[in-house]
Amino acid sequence: MANTTAELEALLTQRSLTDAQLLAAVEASADFRILPDATVLKIGGQSVIDRGRAAVYPLVDEIVAARKNHKLLIGTGAGTRARHLYSIAAGLGLPAGVLTQLGASVAGQNAVMLGQLLAQYGISAVDGAGLSAVPLYLAEVNGVIFSGMPPYGLWTRPAAEGVIPPYRTDAGCFLVAEQFGCKAMIFVKDEDGLYTANPKTSKGATLIPKISVAEMKAKGLQDSILEFRMLDLLESARHVRQVQVVNGLVPGNLTRALAGEHVGTIITAS
Repeated sequence: MANTTAELEALLTQRSLTDAQLLAAVEASADFRILPDATVLKIGGQSVIDRGRAAVYPLVDEIVAARKNHKLLIGTGAGTRARHLYSIAAGLGLPAGVLTQLGASVAGQNAVMLGQLLAQYGISAVDGAGLSAVPLYLAEVNGVIFSGMPPYGLWTRPAAEGVIPPYRTDAGCFLVAEQFGCKAMIFVKDEDGLYTANPKTSKGATLIPKISVAEMKAKGLQDSILEFRMLDLLESARHVRQVQVVNGLVPGNLTRALAGEHVGTIITAS
């Protein structure tokens, strides 16, 4: 096992990057959390932003109040406009990578709109290379906004079926939380959490307060309130080992979740 930089470098120069001993040495290296005191919020596009003023304004007020005590990275979903674009592009026979770019444009629009609403409080929207300035924004105003769509573009790995991008804004926001080593990941949706079935179409659906990824898969809940690929990312994560899903349409839910309360559903990696 490599214990020093020199030993690790020797393995890297002498072995294939898929070599078992090399992978074990890299896995054994110490983890460094870049923003361990920050929380990532994912604001749903279809579930929150598409609803307009009635849903967004109260949430903006809650975010402004919360940032006094919490460092917030706020990612935006894409929503209904992206689904419209997906339907057109899929009908034209375009590949998943093109659909990813289209979805990213809508998530970016939502980030810009949320950024304008929060501009008077100094909370700005950043994009691409601007993410490198996130620590500065957090140090100054405890908040920053970003588009939740991961920047895969044409490099998107195709889904097993169809051309809908498998890694969308849930996955993108989670990846930001994991790579920055944040302390929490909260998904702000329009349901009280994860249910045994879709509560919009199944009257007998019941709320699940806490569940693991393996249990979700065993129960066949992959097509649920979160993207399926995000669950795979959670299962293999090093830093963010659980996520929380809350109803952002209920005033106070986000504040309670940020305070560490078990509101909504908690999904654990194992």
